[in-house]
Parts: sequence; structure tokens; C-alpha cells
Amino acid sequence: MQSVTKRWMLNFLTIIVVILSAIMLIVVVGVRSFYYSSAEQTITSRLEVMANAIKSSQQSATEQMVESMVTGFEEKDKYEVMLLNKSGAVTLTSSGFSPSDELGDGDFEKAKASSDGFGMKVGYTRSAGKVMSVCYISSSLGGEVQGIRMVCSLKAVDGEIVKIAVLFLLFSAVVILFVVLSSTYFIKSIVNPIGQVGVIATKIASGDFSVRIKSQHNDEIGQLCNIINYMADELQKAEQVKNEFISQVSHELRTPLTAIKGWGETVLQSDPVTDGDTVRMGMNIMISETERLSDMVEELLDFSRMQSGKLTLVLSKIDVLAELGEVVIMFGERARREGIELIYNDPDIVSPVFGDKNRIRQVFINILDNALKYCDKGGTIRVTAKEEDGFVIAEIADTGAGIKAADLPRVKEKFVKGQNARRGTGIGLAVADEIITLHKGRLQIESEEGVGTTVRIAVPVMDKKVDSTTMQIAKIDEEEIRRYHESKQQSDN
Repeated sequence: MQSVTKRWMLNFLTIIVVILSAIMLIVVVGVRSFYYSSAEQTITSRLEVMANAIKSSQQSATEQMVESMVTGFEEKDKYEVMLLNKSGAVTLTSSGFSPSDELGDGDFEKAKASSDGFGMKVGYTRSAGKVMSVCYISSSLGGEVQGIRMVCSLKAVDGEIVKIAVLFLLFSAVVILFVVLSSTYFIKSIVNPIGQVGVIATKIASGDFSVRIKSQHNDEIGQLCNIINYMADELQKAEQVKNEFISQVSHELRTPLTAIKGWGETVLQSDPVTDGDTVRMGMNIMISETERLSDMVEELLDFSRMQSGKLTLVLSKIDVLAELGEVVIMFGERARREGIELIYNDPDIVSPVFGDKNRIRQVFINILDNALKYCDKGGTIRVTAKEEDGFVIAEIADTGAGIKAADLPRVKEKFVKGQNARRGTGIGLAVADEIITLHKGRLQIESEEGVGTTVRIAVPVMDKKVDSTTMQIAKIDEEEIRRYHESKQQSDN
């Protein structure tokens, strides 16, 4: 994270420094131009005053007056005035000393070329440093005097420019310091929470689902923290459900295996002649428990196929009533043995459906098996079927223990078993619901604790355009399953 901070700070400060440097350059150039123009205008106006005074005097006294004005110039401490002859050479100065030729005659040449008779030059001298000279040429000055030059030192002007540049540098330093401090605070407000998210996400990825992120901001970072916390909650729930599922499956597998092992040892130690009844009973129990194991394994395989999106349907024209009737007959003996009344109201006729016969039968078996599990001796299970609004609806209602209201919304979820649940893996209803969903139908459960449970299985009737003799393998991928679930949820709502 430090490298991100340094990189961001370096890039941002580079931009700020470039912008401030450009502004400083513009300001310094502008101020210099303003001060130099002001100095030039000041010198020019003073020369104009002197030239006008000379021109308004008597012609006979012009040369003497000019010399008097130069030697008696009052601001000798600020300006130096020089008289120039026709060749541009200095004939008289206000200081009385002969000037050096370091300055040159650039202003004189410019004045001769200009239309108003004025010329300006900036140069350097060893004695005064940087100076500005302005020359005025006029033939009316009289005598040998051709022009007047006024020279001013730019030391004070350049000093003001330097002061402004220093002030701007100080301002820039304050700006950069403010940017650094504010950016550091801003970056930390982003980088630190993201770093915390990274640490917590790493712990979650390693299997620690108890950690949570403390969200201190109600912004995008805060929303990200809430999402991570929600993800951890869901993963923790999933982990808990998975552990419970493994425990339940282990228990369910251990029970028949224990019975098979125990009766196998008993049969092995029994005499087939003298203990024939015991041997037959043991073999029947082992066969029953083996069938139970086989059903659980098949259920787990179906769940695995469902999870991987490889649950397939072999579609054909089927008679739902025939399949439902066979399942009722299959469970009839078990119902009588357990003292439960199983009533089947067979309707006259319903339309055929286009589906997987074995899968539809599997759903009926699962629902009836659950009804028998949760129905006590003396209870009643009523099975009915009807056609309504383009669906064949099979309804299985029992007077068993029922499902608690808190558990009812989740009984069709994977690995979920209600608090009143008896033996089973907890995925039978999830598989049954998935099968009906793949048939574009719906499976609805109504229950009241202590009263009973009613399960309605609705499968759409076959489209007349479908060739009833056609057999096809329909592989339902994950995207189709998602679409089916969405349409099912909309219809349920």
C-alpha cells in the first residue's frame, strides 16, 4: 500500500509543481513586463517634459538653457541625463563625469529609426548593473545637441520582481504543503480501509468466517465493507449448513451400515437350518437397508448433477396420473404397516405432460416418503390430482407434525432441514424442486406446525405442437436453470 501512496503522491505532486512553475513563469514575465513598461513610460514622460521646455524657449538661448537644465537636473540620484551630438556621442552628463561606452548607442539608433524620435534599450554597466536608457532625438534642440538620453538603474525594479517571485515561491510551498497534507489524509482514508479489506478478505479466504470489517464511512468504501461482511455472513452460514449436512449424511449412512453389519454378523453366526427365521429376517433387513443406502446415494448423485448443471431430462409424453397411481400403490403397504391411512382420489382424466417419467416419479416418491416420515400412527395422507389453468396439479396432504413457520421459507433450500426434521439428508426437497423447475413447473409447500403439510406439484400440460412420439435428451445448463428459477420466483410472487 505504501508504494501506491508514494506513486500517487509523486504523480500528483509532479502535476502540481508543473502547474505552479508555469503560473510562476507567467507571473514573473508579466510583472517584469509591467515594471519595465512603467519605468520606460516614466523616463519617456520626463524626457518629453525636458524636450517641450527646450522647444518653448528662445532660440538664441536654447543651447545654454539645455546645458543648464542637464547640469542642474534635480533627480541626479535616480536618473542620469546625457546630451548627444549628431553622431550619438555624449557631450555632457548631469553627473559631470564622462560615461563609459559599455551602454552603446542602441537607443540612439532606435530613436533615429522611430517615428516619434524615442528609442529604448536595456543593458548592463559595471558601475550601475542593469540599466534602462531612453533616448530622444529632435533637430529643434539647438546647436550641436541632437538628442537627450536618460538612464535609470533597474536594480530597484529587479528587486521588486525578485520579491514577488519569492512571495510566489512561498505561496507555492504553502500550496504544496497543503496538497501533501490533504492528499495524505485523503489517501489514508482510502488506502487504510482497502488494506483492512485485504487483510479481512485474506482471513476469510483462509477459512476464518468470524472476522468482520468495521465500517466507519457511509460511502463506496463503506458499501464495500458491508458487502464483504455480508459475504462473510453468507459463507459462515454455508459453512455451518455444509458441516451440518456432512454430519447428517454421515449419521444417515452410518445407521443402515450398522444394521447391515450387525445383521450380517448375526446371519453369519446363525445355523440356516435351526435359525431359518432369523436368517430370513436378517436378510430382509439387510436388503431393505441396502435399498435405503442406494436411495441416499442416488439422491446425492442427483444433487451433484444439479450443482454442476448436468442434470438431464429424458423427455416424452407421459401420463402423470399413471405415475402418481403407481407411487401410491408402492407406498400402500408401508402406510398400512405404519398404521397410516393413505387415500388416493383418482380423477377421471387429465391432459398428458411432456417430461421425464422417471424424474416425475422421483418427485412423487420423495414427497410421499416425506409425508410418511412425518405422519404418526393413526394419521392420514390424502393424494389428489386435477388439471387447472394449463397445469396438471398433484396435491399430497398429510396430518403429520408440520413445519415451523420460521423453517418454512427455507425447506426447499439445499442442505436445510427443519427443526422437526426426522431422518434424511435434507436435500430431497431441493432436488425435487429443481426437477419440477426444469419442467417449467412449480412446487409449493403449505404447512402448519402440529396440523400437517400440503405439497402441490404443478407441471404444465403438453404443447399440442410437440410430437408425442419424439424422444429427446434435454441438457439443462446453469444459465437455463437460473432463468427457470427467476420465472418460478415471479410466478410464486
